[in-house]
Amino acid sequence: MWDKAHNRLIKGLNLPGLFYVNLLQVGFTGNYNEYFGYATDVDAVVYLMLVNDMIHGLYPEAVTIGEDVSGMPTFCISVQDGGVGFDYRLHMAIADKWIELLKKQEEYWKMGDIIHTLSNRRWSEKCVAYAESHDQALVGDKTIAFWLMDKDMYDYMALDQPSTPRIDRGIALHKMIRLITMGLGGEGYLNFMGNEFGHPEWIDFPRADQHLPDGTIIPGNGFSYDKCRRRFDLGDADYLRYRGMQEFDQAIQHLEEAYGFMTSEHQYISRKDEGDRIIVFERGDLVFVFNFHWSNSYFDYRVGCLKPGKYKIVLDSDDPLFGGFSRLNHNAEYFSFEGWYDERPRSFLVYAPSRTAVVYALVNDDDNKELVSEKKEDNKPLVSEITNSDKLLVSETKSDDRPLESIDG
Repeated sequence: MWDKAHNRLIKGLNLPGLFYVNLLQVGFTGNYNEYFGYATDVDAVVYLMLVNDMIHGLYPEAVTIGEDVSGMPTFCISVQDGGVGFDYRLHMAIADKWIELLKKQEEYWKMGDIIHTLSNRRWSEKCVAYAESHDQALVGDKTIAFWLMDKDMYDYMALDQPSTPRIDRGIALHKMIRLITMGLGGEGYLNFMGNEFGHPEWIDFPRADQHLPDGTIIPGNGFSYDKCRRRFDLGDADYLRYRGMQEFDQAIQHLEEAYGFMTSEHQYISRKDEGDRIIVFERGDLVFVFNFHWSNSYFDYRVGCLKPGKYKIVLDSDDPLFGGFSRLNHNAEYFSFEGWYDERPRSFLVYAPSRTAVVYALVNDDDNKELVSEKKEDNKPLVSEITNSDKLLVSETKSDDRPLESIDG
């Protein structure tokens, strides 16, 4: 629970499986009878309702986040309206989907499958999205960065050494995975410490040998503290490629701070092309273009948009600051033209390099927004600040909006 009034985190209740103690072998399909049948632990549901009612009564500014993988209906509806009362739900399916995809070659990734998992939530139910969880940073599992780059991370992350195809691929996809998760996965974003810059090693707490009842012995680590830490210095080292990955994570946070796209009601997926490996969607006042193809880059690629005017790049995963190859001109201007395309009333033409994610914003000549990778005098990245105006570039328009694709349940 986050206490906004005192700017502090209060330890939450860990109640796994609370709803369905008798349904351990049941898979949920979305049928509401599966949630409101006799097998539901009514006492557990009422208990959570009482907990949320008490927390919000005592601390009106508090935010409660529930962990539920079943898709329980009414989970984020207020107690007064008959719901369980959480403010947010953890979108737990996303991390599992990325691991499932990373075990396959990119040729077998389906754009529609990615979109479905990221957007499969009830309309107006707030979710906290995350690309990977803390479990993947513990001994015995692998982070996204390690799935992508494996042992090359130990030898080829220094900038004074040549890169490898595996490193180039890993850094590019690491950035794309995190941005599309933040862009489509929910109204909040969660990260585990160090994963944002691709921490190369796992966490292993001091432990002894474990003796199981059947006589099996699980070896410990001799109470070693060697892996009981996070190497945050790697993300700050300007001679390592981890620095670029950390800069990108900072940039996407500041992009949200400047544009507030995660809390916008305007959300529209206009393209999920399995042949081109392109995903295009609008979130708030921004247009996101992802090219997941491993080799194909597209010139004059047409993307749909809602609002007319001039668009400019505000975030580019291929920026050299983020370890990219600088294939885009950040001074270019993109003008929309009339005519329906991908069910959008207007469109504009872009260059979409392979394995990149680019975010475009509608700009007015009177507004002065900077590209996320431009720098201040102190060499810190200037991330989409509004320098001459406190308003967003474009006002919210709802007349043509529709929700992200979602399936109840």
